[in-house]
Amino acid sequence: MSKVSVVDIQHKTFKKQLQGYDRAEVDAFLDEVIESIEDEATARAALEADVADLRERISHFKAMEESLQHTLVLAQRTADEVKAAAHKEADLIKQEARMHAERQIADLGDRISEARREYQRSLDTAAQAKSELRSLLMSHLSLIDRPPAPHELRHAATALNGAEPAPAAASAPATAAIPTATPVSERPTIRSEELEAELEGESMPEPAPVLIRNGVTHTLVK
Repeated sequence: MSKVSVVDIQHKTFKKQLQGYDRAEVDAFLDEVIESIEDEATARAALEADVADLRERISHFKAMEESLQHTLVLAQRTADEVKAAAHKEADLIKQEARMHAERQIADLGDRISEARREYQRSLDTAAQAKSELRSLLMSHLSLIDRPPAPHELRHAATALNGAEPAPAAASAPATAAIPTATPVSERPTIRSEELEAELEGESMPEPAPVLIRNGVTHTLVK
């Protein structure tokens, strides 16, 4: 059975018979039915429009929800990637700083070792210099303590008298030409400051040979 529309009701006609319904009352009722159906149709159309609008809004909200979910997922993924990259970079910075510190420590250790070796070389050089100066000083002392030779005495006498020394007599004994050793009290002494200067590395002039004659000290010219 097809649905009856407002137009069908408006154009509906009935046959005329004796003892039938009052035509005016029937038309009035049909008008009321038409008006009621029109009101319901209008309300239904409004409801259908509201439903369509709500469905559209629901679809929009669903699309927004999906977009938000996608954005949240992307943001979470980006945050995880940034966090992982930050941790990785922090680990690299720590590793680089540790390696740099180790290199600096190794460099400082090498410098300390080189400074110690240089210090030891300086000590060895100073000890060698002191030993050489001590040996030189001892050799000078041995030269001072050595008695002068006969030819040195003759040269000294010539320098003092300004004449050649007389030759020794042939009949003189050989022991007469050998002078006696100079007494220790008459030998030149080395002052303590000269000895300290020699040990400290200061250059001191070599002492000139001297001749003690009749209690008078004479410096011999080389």
